[in-house]
Amino acid sequence: MTLSKRQSFLLLSAVSALLTLILTLPSTAYPLKALSTQTSAATEATGGVRAMNIFQAIVLGFVQGITEFLPISSTAHLKVVPVLLGWGDPGVAFTAVIQLGSIAAVLWYLWKDLRRLLKGALRAVKLKDYDDFDFRLSLGILLGTIPIVIFGLLIKIFIPDFDKSPMRYLSSIGIASIVMSILLAVAETTGSRHREYEKLTMLDGVLVGVAQVMALIPGVSRSGATLTTGLFLGLERETAAKFSFLLSIPAISLAGLVELKDAFASGIAGEQILSLFAGTVSAAIFSYLAITALLRFLRTQSTLIFIIYRLIFGVAILAAIGGGFLRNI
Repeated sequence: MTLSKRQSFLLLSAVSALLTLILTLPSTAYPLKALSTQTSAATEATGGVRAMNIFQAIVLGFVQGITEFLPISSTAHLKVVPVLLGWGDPGVAFTAVIQLGSIAAVLWYLWKDLRRLLKGALRAVKLKDYDDFDFRLSLGILLGTIPIVIFGLLIKIFIPDFDKSPMRYLSSIGIASIVMSILLAVAETTGSRHREYEKLTMLDGVLVGVAQVMALIPGVSRSGATLTTGLFLGLERETAAKFSFLLSIPAISLAGLVELKDAFASGIAGEQILSLFAGTVSAAIFSYLAITALLRFLRTQSTLIFIIYRLIFGVAILAAIGGGFLRNI
C-alpha cells in the first residue's frame, strides 16, 4: 500500500507527537540543561553534539524546519535562537544531522519529480539520448553538487575547529545576512523571471551549484544563495525555489550523514541519540510545512518579505552585539 503525501505527513506528525510525549514525560530523567560554555562538564559536546534535553532538541528542530528552505539561513537561526534562549551554540554536528529531517521532507514533497528525473535519465542513457531534458537536468544537479562537496571537504580537512572559527561568530552571521538581503533585492529587481521548470538547463545546475558553495559561510543561507542565483538566471520564483530544493538533496544528505557517522564514531550518549532523533523528526515535520507554504507563496508574491527580514535580522544582531546585549560568540 502506498501512502499519499498527506497521509505520509499525518503519519509522521503522529509519530513525532507520540515520541515527544513518551520522551518528555519522565522530565526528571532529562533535566533542562543550558548549552552555554559556562555550564557544567555534563553539557559539553560528546561526539561533536552538545548535550541537550528532548524539549530543546524539538525546539531546535522546529527552527531548522521552518528556516532550512526559506531564504533566511537555518544555520544562522540555529546559532542565534539557542544563544538568545541561553542554551548556547548547539554546534555544527547537531545542525548538520537534524538537516536529514529536512531532506526527508523534501524527498516526500518532490518524490514524483525525483522519480521522473531518475526514470527519464536512465531511459536516456539506455537510448543514448543525451539531449533528453531529464538526463541533462539530472546531470546538472550532479555537477552542481560537486563544488560544495569539494569545498566542504577542504574545510573539514584544513579547518577542523570550524565550529569555533570567527566565521561562525554572530557578527559574521549578521554581516552575511545583510549582504544576502541586498543581493536578493538586486536579483528580485533585475531578474526577468520568464523561465519555467521545463526550461531548466544543465548549465543552471552548474551555476546554481557553484552559488551553493556560499552556504558554507554561516548566515548566507543555502536556499537564499541558490534562490538568488536562480532569479539572476531569469527563473520564475517558484521554479527557482523548487530547483533549489532539488539541489539541496545530495549536498545536505552527504553533510548530515558524514556528521552522523563522525558523531557515533566519537562516541555519543544515549540521551543525545534521543535528542538527535527528536530534533530530526521535528525538523522533518516543519520542513514539510515550510516547503508547502513557500512554494504557494512564491506563485503570487515576491521575495520582498524575506529581503526585509534578512536586513532587519542582520542589523539587529550587530546592534545587539554593539550594545552589549549579545556576546559575539
